[in-house]
Amino acid sequence: MGNEQKFYGWKLVGALWFLYLLNMGFPLYGGAVINTYMMKEITMERSVYGMGFTLLNFFVGVPSIVVAATIMKWGIRATFGIGSALILAGSMWMAFFASQPWHYLVGFGVIIGSGIGFGTIVALSTAVTRWFKRYRGRAMAVSLTASGFAGFLGAPLMNKILAANGGDWRQAWLIVAGIAVVAAVVAYIFVKEKPEDLGQVPDGISEEANAGQNGAANPLATKFSWTPGEAYRTTAFKMIVIGSFACQFPFFFFTAHWILHLRGAGINPADAAWAMGLFTMGGIFGRLIGGWLMDRMPARFAFMMGICCYFIGSFLAINVTQTALMVAFAAAILYGAGFGWTFVCLNTMVGNYFGPVAFPKVNGMMLLLSALFCSPAGLVGGKLFDMFKSYTPAFYLNVVICIIGIIALFFAAMPQKSNAAGPSVNV
Repeated sequence: MGNEQKFYGWKLVGALWFLYLLNMGFPLYGGAVINTYMMKEITMERSVYGMGFTLLNFFVGVPSIVVAATIMKWGIRATFGIGSALILAGSMWMAFFASQPWHYLVGFGVIIGSGIGFGTIVALSTAVTRWFKRYRGRAMAVSLTASGFAGFLGAPLMNKILAANGGDWRQAWLIVAGIAVVAAVVAYIFVKEKPEDLGQVPDGISEEANAGQNGAANPLATKFSWTPGEAYRTTAFKMIVIGSFACQFPFFFFTAHWILHLRGAGINPADAAWAMGLFTMGGIFGRLIGGWLMDRMPARFAFMMGICCYFIGSFLAINVTQTALMVAFAAAILYGAGFGWTFVCLNTMVGNYFGPVAFPKVNGMMLLLSALFCSPAGLVGGKLFDMFKSYTPAFYLNVVICIIGIIALFFAAMPQKSNAAGPSVNV
């Protein structure tokens, strides 16, 4: 018992939570507020303004394979440090040099987007995968709840700062730069690469002791040692990639168009903002539910259940009217829960199926492919609205993608090595 109390993994989860909050909440959610003030000085079309966020989503996801290679070569702590350095550089660019629309696209979309990519999900999920096995789902869930709090804290706090300083958006970006430095210090002090470095083991208890307490080793995680090349060739990896489309495409569409959809339905701005807040809070609860289920049932089934939140939420969103405010609130909560739930399942599933050694590259490749497919979701949703003067076709498209994702995940059983010794576990 004394050895378990000294296990560093849960302290690391706290540090990872804080890093995610700093590296996501202020550059992205806070940046979204700062940029509205910036537009009063740097005139640009709304399409150009929206392109900044499209680029940011793209550069958060697409360099994931580079982030994975960085983790393999220099470690998790250094990768977080690179993320902080990029966020610092992008914030300084915005504060001192941005004076034209293309400056904004480069600084916010490319540099800060890349910084968020290095400083958030791939590094965080790799750390959790290395430090946890039996409790991997709940550790991943707790770490990732930070993004929900980031939406609640980053944007309002930055708005208060801008209201107090007369709308000086350049000073606000300097504050974000300072926060990036704080994140780098936190990573340097508190991030530990793997439990073996501290003479510990995943979960704080040996596999033999775990088996003695529970009757068997964790049946939800692979017993085999996978290489990235072997993982890419499995049916399971391909099905997980398709499942990732159902996780992220509806989310990217929803964040871009939800408030516009509500305004078009006659809902006032205050209620629309409240619905967006419920979307963020739904993500927190979804992450916790998804993480809890991942430690108790086969990953693909937990993932499929999470996608159903999108499915139901889409039909509710289609039926939003000015007099059906509770329907809008329910749709927002379900969409938030759907993303939080499935995103935890997605990252934990890769770790459970292919192990901590292969995880950085395999998860990076999965996020890369998902970003390529899902980043245009906001653009696709806007085009469908322009064609049909309604968001209903876009929500139906989300439903179709969810159905395809559920079908793919049904066939995503944990892969087995035919030439490996040891029992085969069908999950």
